[in-house]
Amino acid sequence: MTPLKTRAAALRDRATALWREARSALLIALCLALVMASAASLVDWRGAIDANDAIEALEQGRDVGVDTNARPETLLARVAFLAKRGEVDRARAMVEALDRSGSVDMRARGHYLLANALLRKAFDLIERSEFDAANPFVNLAKREYRRALQLAPDDWDAKYNLDVAARLVRDFPDFERKGGDELSADPKKLWTDIPGKPKGLP
Repeated sequence: MTPLKTRAAALRDRATALWREARSALLIALCLALVMASAASLVDWRGAIDANDAIEALEQGRDVGVDTNARPETLLARVAFLAKRGEVDRARAMVEALDRSGSVDMRARGHYLLANALLRKAFDLIERSEFDAANPFVNLAKREYRRALQLAPDDWDAKYNLDVAARLVRDFPDFERKGGDELSADPKKLWTDIPGKPKGLP
């Protein structure tokens, strides 16, 4: 064998040895990547099962604690549960968490549910003639409906309920003057006080 052929064979043997070493390292790295990906998928799958269980329990009326770092779907279910029971302060905390992680549709739904709970509280207080106590709930409900509509402008239910809250302000002008979130207007500029004329719009 000539020196040139000997050198070529040596280079070939060296390249083969390097490939074997590199192939072993690549196989080990690939195995590690697969193990890590499988572990992440398992954690995600377990989280999805836990979230589904919590959502189902909340929909069935069972009080299940939900962390503010939970999945958006779970946060929304918790908002619905709390809003239905009039726990507006706890529902607001969930809506704030939902604003950080949820989709636009879920965020809009969360604000809508919170607004409904606030408006229901206002109606309960108005029925008991506690107008001063109802005032902040009316204005907070209006604010939440507006936030819902900023996220979902075509939400007819939010538009309708916002109009209901606005009509309360027209029926009870002190709501706007004592702490509304808009500039207030003198009631005499909104309607006439001529005797025999009904106040407000139909």
